[in-house]
Amino acid sequence: MNYTLIISEKPNAAQRIALALADNGKVEKVSKGGASYFKLECGTHPIIVVPAVGHLFVLDEKKDKKSRGWTYPVFDVEWRPTFKDKNNTWSKKYYDNIVRLSKDAGEVISACDYDIEGSTIAYNIIRFICKRDDGKRMKFSTLTKNDIYEAYLNATEHLDFPVINAGIARHHVDWFFGINLSRALTKALQLYNIFKVLSTGRVQGPTLKLLYDREKEIAAFVPKPFWQLELKGVLKSAEITAMHVSGQIWEKDKAEEIFRNCEGKDAIVSDVIKKKTKLKPPYPFDLTTLQRESYNLFGYSPKQTLDIAQTLYEQAYISYPRTSSQKLPAKLGHKNIITKLSAQKEFDTICMEILSKGKIVPKEGPKKDPAHPAIYPTGNMPKDLNKYQKNIYELVARRYLATFAEAAERESMKIVIGIGDEKFETTGTTTVKPNWIAYYGRFAKFKEVQLPAISKGDIVEKHKVSILSKMTQPPKRYTQASVLKKMEDLDLGTKATRAQILQTLYDREYIKDASITVTTLGRVVIESLEKYSPEIISPDMTTKLDKEMELIQEEKMSKDEVIEHARTELEKILKKFKEKEKDIGTELKQGFHEMEEKNRYIGQCDKCGEGRLIVITSGKTGKRFVTCDRYPKCKNTFGLPQKGSYKILEEKCKICGLHLVEIKARGKRPWKLCIKDGFVNKRSNDQKKDKEKK
Repeated sequence: MNYTLIISEKPNAAQRIALALADNGKVEKVSKGGASYFKLECGTHPIIVVPAVGHLFVLDEKKDKKSRGWTYPVFDVEWRPTFKDKNNTWSKKYYDNIVRLSKDAGEVISACDYDIEGSTIAYNIIRFICKRDDGKRMKFSTLTKNDIYEAYLNATEHLDFPVINAGIARHHVDWFFGINLSRALTKALQLYNIFKVLSTGRVQGPTLKLLYDREKEIAAFVPKPFWQLELKGVLKSAEITAMHVSGQIWEKDKAEEIFRNCEGKDAIVSDVIKKKTKLKPPYPFDLTTLQRESYNLFGYSPKQTLDIAQTLYEQAYISYPRTSSQKLPAKLGHKNIITKLSAQKEFDTICMEILSKGKIVPKEGPKKDPAHPAIYPTGNMPKDLNKYQKNIYELVARRYLATFAEAAERESMKIVIGIGDEKFETTGTTTVKPNWIAYYGRFAKFKEVQLPAISKGDIVEKHKVSILSKMTQPPKRYTQASVLKKMEDLDLGTKATRAQILQTLYDREYIKDASITVTTLGRVVIESLEKYSPEIISPDMTTKLDKEMELIQEEKMSKDEVIEHARTELEKILKKFKEKEKDIGTELKQGFHEMEEKNRYIGQCDKCGEGRLIVITSGKTGKRFVTCDRYPKCKNTFGLPQKGSYKILEEKCKICGLHLVEIKARGKRPWKLCIKDGFVNKRSNDQKKDKEKK
């Protein structure tokens, strides 16, 4: 049977592609060996759509009888099926599915995501499973019927080799750096019989250094005192607060002089200044701005936002999310999309207002992406979305609609109040014409401060002037939203990888908390590398290699040139690292022990008052408990749950002041306890009941 075999990246996408291409929507789903594929006819031509599940091949070290085990440097790599990893054996059924179907296929078409990863996934399947050198390529940005059908009709005769070559180069470069540098760090620590896997990479290292540098700024910050003068009073029956025009005053004597100048004098409005400004609509979302907005509005991590957006894309509700574009070209058919969106109750009024205009043109941003437009809703009616998906879908839809609105108009009013020769100011801003702000709805966060209608010469009643003593504040810690923007500014990573880099830093326990803090382990990793191998954590080489991979896509460099350049640079770094391996290991060891001590510390001993309560694991029984570190002089001990992992929290018990412990067992929600008073939640409930009885 001579049929066309279309390869999709995931099962959901395969089904949508099949339904989009099938005559009269007639699709036969065939399941075999735990995996499925879809049979259909398109204009009497037989087609089979078969899914992968992301990467079916990964790079791995070539191993033979002479292999020396876990060592470095290693550059001899090969592509191997993912199912050969014991944690990914489930992928074999998808692998075998494609093996069976590729034998009788007349032609093969790649319908994987049109980006570096999608193109690489398809190429490896086509060359290693289908045993072919080339194939056709479908390119689309949504999984809607029209886009899929058009992509099928206009499939290119050859695969997108410039993108594929860039993808292959990226995989090699990332593997070389990630594996070799991580092994080097880990083996340096193993010199001291500490067996903990450490990791770094060409993007991970510079990103952690960025966060570490902020920690240093905060630690080195020396607060400086300053003073401000505040006026409070009543103006036209409204309470107001105004600040002296000097702002921050660095000499206390000067602040006190201004205060004395105000004593016994009336506060009179000396000027009222009104100004109207126009606030342009926001740009449409690229992935990074969507992730940042989602974090600021909902607290979703960048990875969580990307995962949610991916599910919405696979259900054909939004366009492809991994884009750096802020462009919405006319060929997308905005009138049609907005007409379809008008069927959704929450958008109907907005859509009808946009459609009533003579010309429908979105406001675009400067960023471009040759593969995909900005993120936009397809207009398809969403069904059965969970609360996370609803939030992201509404955010994308409202952002898209807002780009078609007029600029908002806001009016600010500044009131200048004179007390003798001293001037105080207060400002209020209100929205006069919402326009796009109304379209953006609950996601438009603007502070509205309505000042009373006042005139020059009005008197502030019951006024009081106060001197406020303040201290300058250190720089703020990065959040996941702000560090994502910084990574983009520095060209660290790609739009699709930055979220995972951040997640890896959390998973490795290099960073913690929403307001990002570098842990002891993260600090010592950076400090040791900064001292002995600074190239690893410098963004310069990373940025240069990324630029070279862009040149591959532009066919100005070959993948082999870029891979060889990366290898040469890394060999120099690793040679230098090897020479300092023992010194690096010493610093890592000290930091590791410091981290361990911190992770075991519960608080000061409440019995002897001199020792520290720490978690101990018995070498004989493997049981864990809390004891005073002055044992056996002090025999103060407490039990701990033996099942599940534990984590000592910064949070302290409100009763005894000891650090709380979080216990996390498989299949159960984490819970907190105090080693003295037991379950925190239970204790709180019991206290509440006792209070109610009284």
